[in-house]
Amino acid sequence: MSAGPSDAGLLDAHLAGDPDAFGELVRRHRDVLWAVALRTTGNPSDAEDALQEALVSALRSVERFERRSAVRTWLYRIVVNASLDRLRRNAARPAGSLEGHDVPTGVDEADRTTTRMDVMSALQTLSPGQRAAVVLVHIEGMSVAEAADVLELPEGTVKSRCSRARAQLAVVLAPGNPTVDVHVEEVDGTSVPAARADDPTTRRAGGNR
Repeated sequence: MSAGPSDAGLLDAHLAGDPDAFGELVRRHRDVLWAVALRTTGNPSDAEDALQEALVSALRSVERFERRSAVRTWLYRIVVNASLDRLRRNAARPAGSLEGHDVPTGVDEADRTTTRMDVMSALQTLSPGQRAAVVLVHIEGMSVAEAADVLELPEGTVKSRCSRARAQLAVVLAPGNPTVDVHVEEVDGTSVPAARADDPTTRRAGGNR
């Protein structure tokens, strides 16, 4: 059974005049784009505004998209930038309701609500740049290379931001919180949430923030 047109195919169809193609592309990625906006801004209202601004920006700039990265990466980049712009304008407003924020399965609803609040509150303690990096790599599961492409930063900078963010989150979050990482370990004398076995940020990167 056909999986339907690719993201690039939908973009081509939109440029060719298909009135439904861009909407289908948005529907395909909206849930994960919303999650990135929510985790980056820490506020559902700001996340919704950032997502809407990002989608309008994407629609207006689609003809200038040079296809040097995947369509998905392009959409992530626009949403992250819109979310960081919203943070700068609002001076990091405190997180509000976290309805719809996913958490690990296997816990009761009270624990799920507490975990949502703990994780979102912890993320708000990070600088915007660190938050964007750790959301993409450690929550959305991107590779460092993919996150670097989204953020338009060197891979070493993304590694460094993730390392610093993990060290700070380890202080704020109780050990063993699987939403951020699986356990706490010592790295160069500092407790940080341990990375997955395939996580390239396990070794600390110095210098860049």
